[in-house]
Amino acid sequence: MIPRRAAPADLPATLALIQTAFAFMEGRIDPPSSMHRLTVDDLAKSEVWVMGLLPLACIVLTPKADALYLGKLAVALSERGKGHACTLIDIAEARARELGLPTLELQTRIELLENQRLFEAMGFTELARTAHEGYDHPTSITYRRPL
Repeated sequence: MIPRRAAPADLPATLALIQTAFAFMEGRIDPPSSMHRLTVDDLAKSEVWVMGLLPLACIVLTPKADALYLGKLAVALSERGKGHACTLIDIAEARARELGLPTLELQTRIELLENQRLFEAMGFTELARTAHEGYDHPTSITYRRPL
């Protein structure tokens, strides 16, 4: 599958992919995922990349002052282990270079050890642990990877 920039017609299926792919987090993370507040309109305001005619993998890219933020990286269960996440990270790296940004940045939850291992295996290193509003302990980890 070749990654492509999502078209407006892709966004409802992309949102459904994110909701399905993130469902395993229910009851595992606190606070609940921001995916519950995500809408098609939110995706339409973002740079979204997908793989597959019916999106089977996706990533949302958001430029920051000193990094390209990678959000909502999702791969359909049937497509996991096929390198799609790495392909989308490569797209993000290319976009960061085009935008003149020196690093990639993402976050994962403290409870999601499998995500932490995956991102570390992709060359990301821990930058910080932060707490969501109203929490007195870290709830997420910020990772960065220089280009």
